[in-house]
Amino acid sequence: SSLLLMSGVVVTVGLCRRLARRRLRSRPLLFAFLVEMFSTFQICACTNELSLLGNVEPKPHTALTLTYGFTVLHGLTLAGSTCNPCGTLQPMWGGGTSLRMGGLKIAAQFVAAVLARVLMHFIWSLEMAEPHLGALSQGCSSPMQTTEMQAFCIELLFSVVFQLAVLQAESVNPKYRVHLIALLITMLVYAGGNLTGAIFNPALAFSLHADCFYDKFLSYSLVYWLAPCLGKFLILYVF
Repeated sequence: SSLLLMSGVVVTVGLCRRLARRRLRSRPLLFAFLVEMFSTFQICACTNELSLLGNVEPKPHTALTLTYGFTVLHGLTLAGSTCNPCGTLQPMWGGGTSLRMGGLKIAAQFVAAVLARVLMHFIWSLEMAEPHLGALSQGCSSPMQTTEMQAFCIELLFSVVFQLAVLQAESVNPKYRVHLIALLITMLVYAGGNLTGAIFNPALAFSLHADCFYDKFLSYSLVYWLAPCLGKFLILYVF
């Protein structure tokens, strides 16, 4: 049921992106906002559902396999979208994207994060699948299983590694690049998922753990918003 749900999200987003591409080419700002929103929505909705499958046996093989598979699927279906506020900062820093366009895309990413969370919580409330039973009663299911300083350093390091890999993979054939990036993300999730969740995406972190941001805004904003952005700026400054 979860796989069908995530597949349905991917198909629906694909249709919405195609419709926007056909109808809104003459309105670049609205087109950019909607495409970025649809794309980020797909990642956030699927990852919300994947977060419920972490305990499916055999552990952690099932969760890691699904992470790799859907990361490849996102890479193949969401070409041209960043779906990550940190990724949007790079062209803004280099002057390739205006402040207005960059701000619009970041707004679209956080709007999508909220919409994905609302939709998935509504679906979970219907309890149509076994993983959905009791999913809404968890409240702040904190992914931070270490100290704030260690969590900050882990998310910072993972962001640096990921952004550096993305830069180095730009010269790789796209059909191989998506598998390399997916493999890296899966390895990072395996290495630090039990400590911080290995998210390194501010919009995705908010979609997954909004309750925790409400309860402990300062610590979670430092770990899941500031650390990834700082990692991005370190890469931009060095390279």
